Amino acid sequence: MLRQLIGEVQELCELYGSSNYIPHQPHTQLLYHHHQHSHRWCFSNFDDDSAEDDYCDPIMRSGKSGTLKTMETYEPPPTKKSRKERNRGKLPGTTNSAEVMEQEIWKEFPEDLFEAVIARLPIATFFRFRLVCRKWNSLLNSNSFSQHCAQVPQGHPWFYTITHENVDPGAMYDPSLKKWHHPTIPSLRAKTVLPVASAGGLVCFLDINHRNFFVCNPLTQSFKELPARSVRVWSRVAVGMTLNGNSTTAGYKILWVGCDGEYEVYDSVKNSWARPGSMPLHVKLPLSLNFLSQAVSIDGTIYLMRSDPDGIVSYDMVTGAWKQFIIPAPLHLTDHTLAECGGRIMLVGLLTKNAATCVCIWELQKMMLLWKEVDRMPNIWCLEFYGKHVRMTCLGNKGLLMLSLRSRQMNRLVTYNVLSREWLKVPGCVVPRGGKKRQWIACGTAFHPCLTASA
Repeated sequence: MLRQLIGEVQELCELYGSSNYIPHQPHTQLLYHHHQHSHRWCFSNFDDDSAEDDYCDPIMRSGKSGTLKTMETYEPPPTKKSRKERNRGKLPGTTNSAEVMEQEIWKEFPEDLFEAVIARLPIATFFRFRLVCRKWNSLLNSNSFSQHCAQVPQGHPWFYTITHENVDPGAMYDPSLKKWHHPTIPSLRAKTVLPVASAGGLVCFLDINHRNFFVCNPLTQSFKELPARSVRVWSRVAVGMTLNGNSTTAGYKILWVGCDGEYEVYDSVKNSWARPGSMPLHVKLPLSLNFLSQAVSIDGTIYLMRSDPDGIVSYDMVTGAWKQFIIPAPLHLTDHTLAECGGRIMLVGLLTKNAATCVCIWELQKMMLLWKEVDRMPNIWCLEFYGKHVRMTCLGNKGLLMLSLRSRQMNRLVTYNVLSREWLKVPGCVVPRGGKKRQWIACGTAFHPCLTASA
């Protein structure tokens, strides 16, 4: 009876052209009210499972079981319209009051907040934003913007690498986007340069042929050539770099040291090299160094790996004091390099025994002067090295490590996050300008990208 009555009501509505739609409700009670000469159809729902019915009316789904819903002319709930739909049908010259209010708000938006937001954008996004207007393009030279950038916590470092093909001055890898960039630095073209150190967003390059040092910001191409040196064998030196303060505005210093103990320090404030003195007698020579002996900088002190005897040599850039620490190296260790993370001194190297090879990570126990193994590469990756003569080069040693593993049959790049202990494979570096050939990474260094760092 109830279903038949509802069906008749639906036919009457359709017959008289009413827009009210009364759905087929098998478990509803139809009520009729007369109030002030107005007629209303009312539904009361007593079915708790009505939300699962395919023919449920929106009003029934939104209501709770056991409540009375009143329906006059049914109107769907308001929906948010797009700006194109809101503007459709408007006369030219008319404006929406809401849009005018938004324009007024953005017009009065504080300029320092603009800079604070832009300073926290990803590097690639910022360079796209520079195209918006001349004012945003000039932010790189703004002192206030530089202060905002200095307040942003450092993220993962980037890696500046040199390829064997030497197609371009180098290739930069952004680990957050897992993307390679190919910067164009005209000042470095036609030069045999190697990235040997970094600090504050600047990368220090060594020109082997002409015995010169260069400092450059790969992002902005801020470039500086340092005074020439007269060292006999450049391939037998190690280089370290530190900041005088929290940013490059206070200046920076660069240390090079040779195997025979000869060393010099460059001060960017004075723009000159100095020989603070000679290495103390308790430091045993030679040091067995080369440009792949990446230095570690912690709180203004440079740490270098040495051999025979195995250990670490440190130099305080403020006081000019040398120290030597005799630390036995792990057994069966090859191709090892120092690294650092949050003030901790780490060691990464290949552990080879019989035909098995694995990449291991150690942390220095400063009280006992011993290396403690803290992690190693997953076994399934190490199985690929079995029976192969594998060589390793560390391309970055600042919290996030990039390692180049190569043999005759293999050329692989991996990263290791010291904090999260995560190993990731790096996508191949392809020759720019539409090439498909992967480039062979020769060497590199890590640097923290900084938009306002000036050489």
